[in-house]
Amino acid sequence: MDGAQLGIMPPREALRIAQDKGLDLIEVAPNANPPVCRIMDYGKYKYEQGKHEREAARKQHISELKGIRMRPNTDEHDFQVKLRNALKFLQDGDKVKVTVIFRSRELSHPEFARRSLNRMAEAAADIASVERPPTIEGRTMTLVLTPKS
Repeated sequence: MDGAQLGIMPPREALRIAQDKGLDLIEVAPNANPPVCRIMDYGKYKYEQGKHEREAARKQHISELKGIRMRPNTDEHDFQVKLRNALKFLQDGDKVKVTVIFRSRELSHPEFARRSLNRMAEAAADIASVERPPTIEGRTMTLVLTPKS
């Protein structure tokens, strides 16, 4: 159990030594000449390995796509609230999809929505980059921002 090498020996003798210690004989490198084996508690090893994998998965951040919805004629204060939320999402490492929704005749003036989206992109330029520029899809115009690494 101290990691010392026991040298070259027949497999039956290695298995007997492992059983005497109440441990398992694990083949580490079967293609080596001679094959390399290790004497250890395999159940404990698998438990520790799973524990390390769970710890690594917990520390990992999965990037989400957060959405912000606006109208073409959103007032200044409301725009600032939406911008603050977008900046918070970007700082948390999430992508942000900013959507401007048109109603009735608002679609005849898409420049208002494009101006709002460009303002949003410029305000977040220091921490985000534009992944997809403003595009019109039906009655919506969308912009996707992604955090800078």
